Amino acid sequence: MEKKEISLFVKCPLCGKSLMDDEFLLGNKPSVRVNIQTVEDRGVLHLCSIYGCTLKHIGIPVAEGEVVDMFCPHCNKELGISDKCPECEAPMVSFVIRAGGVVRICSRNGCASHHIVFKDVADEMSKFYYEYGF
Repeated sequence: MEKKEISLFVKCPLCGKSLMDDEFLLGNKPSVRVNIQTVEDRGVLHLCSIYGCTLKHIGIPVAEGEVVDMFCPHCNKELGISDKCPECEAPMVSFVIRAGGVVRICSRNGCASHHIVFKDVADEMSKFYYEYGF
């Protein structure tokens, strides 16, 4: 059975606007664009939208292991920090999945921890399956 790639379409949990960047592709799919801030600089981070893919493009120098703050490029508010990463204890950042649910990613450069959460499992899972054709 061929492994199916799922390209997630995500939006800001605060203003509801799309975080997808159709002009900057990673893995031949639109990337997820967020603004980031380190102790020393501000810039843009593009993440691969394919679930499980760790491709990224960081527009500023970020040291391996450094934690970054992430902001919506539309409302400029800090993206929701939901809990601690189960792998490295850094803050997890949440994005709303258009089809239902939330994807959480670690804010530490180099940590690949991420997962999807469904609050209303029955309703959000059916939307997710409908969107991605399982």
